[in-house]
Amino acid sequence: MIDVSEYFVAAFILIGAFFGVVTAIGLIRLPDLYTRTHAASKSATLGVMSVLIGALLFFLTEEGMFNSRIVLGIFFVLITAPVGGHLIARAAYNSGVKLAPETVHDDLSKKEQYEKKKNSSRD
Repeated sequence: MIDVSEYFVAAFILIGAFFGVVTAIGLIRLPDLYTRTHAASKSATLGVMSVLIGALLFFLTEEGMFNSRIVLGIFFVLITAPVGGHLIARAAYNSGVKLAPETVHDDLSKKEQYEKKKNSSRD
């Protein structure tokens, strides 16, 4: 008979695989770099973390050992993936990569206009 823990392991791994597919679809279908970066950083983070949690549960329940490397991997992905996606999007914006025509609102353009006015008033 299958233990309940195997259902949890399978659920986490399947959820991770689902988010991986969502990431791939987002990278293919979304129109510009900013929305693609959003898809890659958010859903890929959840997907990788779900797979790692499933692996952690598997080794904990089936093998009886706690793997601290998996916990460190979960923590590392949780911290670095969203920050990396944000930095890539910010660097692209500052280097002049255009937004998609479907973009409704650009929050950073107002900030840039304010900074230009502020700097010109200092001169």
